[in-house]
Amino acid sequence: MTGGSGTAKRDALLARRLDLVAGVSALTAEALRLNQKRAGIEMEVLRLELEIGRSGASEQLVRDLHEAERSAEAIMQACTACEDRIVAAEGDVEDVDRRLAAAMNKD
Repeated sequence: MTGGSGTAKRDALLARRLDLVAGVSALTAEALRLNQKRAGIEMEVLRLELEIGRSGASEQLVRDLHEAERSAEAIMQACTACEDRIVAAEGDVEDVDRRLAAAMNKD
């Protein structure tokens, strides 16, 4: 491609790439937030297990432990889903990069 239409296509691809990279960045920040939350919940699970080991398995401690374990599982699933979205978004960036390279080679 030469001339204005090639430049317009390249500009559109660059704008699309910028949007995609911003999306990857946002997803990465979300993954970090989820991983921090998961680590906090895992620490709570450990604390509850230690407390149960020290003082015995009171009904409340067992309930709290099960709730923390359910929360940890939900967060792990959210982390996996977020990581899958990151992989897909990175694939979109790679696709745009290939299209950009092809457009540059036509110029």
